[in-house]
Amino acid sequence: MSKKLARIGFGATLAAMVGGAMLSAPAHAITLTYQEREVARVISLGGTCTGCELSGRDLSGATLTGASFRSATLIGSNLRGARLLSSNFTGSNFTRADLSGANLSAANFQNTSLQNARLTGVTAMGAGFRNASLNATKIDSADLAGAVFTASILVGADFSQSRLFGASLDRIDARDANFSRAELMGANLSQAKLQGANFANAQLQGARLSRAMLSHANFRNAQLRNTDIRGADLSGARNLTQSQINQACGDRSTALPRGLTVRTC
Repeated sequence: MSKKLARIGFGATLAAMVGGAMLSAPAHAITLTYQEREVARVISLGGTCTGCELSGRDLSGATLTGASFRSATLIGSNLRGARLLSSNFTGSNFTRADLSGANLSAANFQNTSLQNARLTGVTAMGAGFRNASLNATKIDSADLAGAVFTASILVGADFSQSRLFGASLDRIDARDANFSRAELMGANLSQAKLQGANFANAQLQGARLSRAMLSHANFRNAQLRNTDIRGADLSGARNLTQSQINQACGDRSTALPRGLTVRTC
């Protein structure tokens, strides 16, 4: 059963224990509640918990608005349904954590490890994952419109059925990643390593694949209208047809499977 501990006005400082980690927060009418369980539940809290050790903790449903958890460790933690809006997790470790259904909109995960984490169904519009590690991460059926994954490592990640309108995926390493049925309209995948990736039934209209490495990638029924494939290496790409290539935009440096020709534009 939850009990209200404190309601503190503007400018006050709150120090609370979150599963053994000290949280210091400049408070703006902060409300803190806890449950009589191993882990405290923080509701609508914006504060600082740099370097916190929260591995294996149950933080499901927590709301951390504008909080700073830089370099925190949350290995294997449960954050299902959490709201981490505009919070900063730069350099943190979420390996094997479960963030299914969480709202990560505008949150910063730069240089963060999310390897083998579960992010199924997250909302992360405008979130930053620059230089993050998401190897074998499940981030399927997610809303990632405008998210930034520049230079991230996404080897074997599962983005199936995710919405990635206008997302920045340039210079990523997403070999063998699954983008089947993903919506990638207007996304930037230039200079990406996408060998063996699965784009079956993906929507790539207006996307940038310039200078991307796509050998052995699967394009069965992928939509390529106005897709920029200038300088892309599609040699050895699977299930790629001439009708698909006719809708894309390439140049003399575009490498295609034998028998296919590109429209120059």
